[in-house]
Amino acid sequence: MKHQVSSLRFRSRSEHSLDTKGRLNIPSRFREVLREVYTETVVVTNWQKSLKAFPLEEWERLEEKLISKGRMQPGMGDFVRYVISGVTVCPLDKQGRILLPATLRSEFGFTKEVVLNGMLEHFEIWDKSAWQLETQRTRERFTDFDSGLSSLGIL
Repeated sequence: MKHQVSSLRFRSRSEHSLDTKGRLNIPSRFREVLREVYTETVVVTNWQKSLKAFPLEEWERLEEKLISKGRMQPGMGDFVRYVISGVTVCPLDKQGRILLPATLRSEFGFTKEVVLNGMLEHFEIWDKSAWQLETQRTRERFTDFDSGLSSLGIL
């Protein structure tokens, strides 16, 4: 019996070029998730090695967790300061694009070529060369995931 995907999520990756104004085309499969599950507004912010783009509703859930539980975690103030400082609300325009602020593009070394990578409930925006390095590092340490995958019943 075939398993059907029960809900729309952000999956897969694709390469895109930023235009001269810093606008980014959101792939149609990601726009479909936004349209069907959320709204056509994403919240983009700086993260560790890339930008993260959350549907507005997922971002609000994350903020609530930071407000309700984050203050109890030692050292979270620095994390909150860093992540909240980059928050930009980005509605999709009629062409399905978002405008990435120059400050965020500069901070992550975005020139033109970027990779969008689905992470189920959000997606990441990477500089293409940074993505290639990260992918290579992950591939080289893939066996590090065996224990976690085994505990989930995947291995």
